[in-house]
Amino acid sequence: MTKFPRSLRDIAIETDNIFRDNKVKCPYAKPYLEAMACLDTPDDNFGADSGRSVVLYFLTNASTWRGPDARRIKAELKNILRDDQHRRDVAQVVTNYKGQFD
Repeated sequence: MTKFPRSLRDIAIETDNIFRDNKVKCPYAKPYLEAMACLDTPDDNFGADSGRSVVLYFLTNASTWRGPDARRIKAELKNILRDDQHRRDVAQVVTNYKGQFD
């Protein structure tokens, strides 16, 4: 049985709760966390930014966030980005392959 990843929204809500409960100070990551709360997948857009870039900006600006929750959430976000990139790569190969026979 395949386990589907959580939505970016669900991850953002959990992360915001962790930040609030543990009084985590990552002021530069907060705007990207709020933007992630409006997204389901890296394919979604937030204004002019892609969901992928919002997640990457969050990860960059949350670099001072440490501990087991931080490691778990950051790993989950990185896996979502990696899997999304793999899906895009496969789709591109399929598109190129189909184009050869049209």
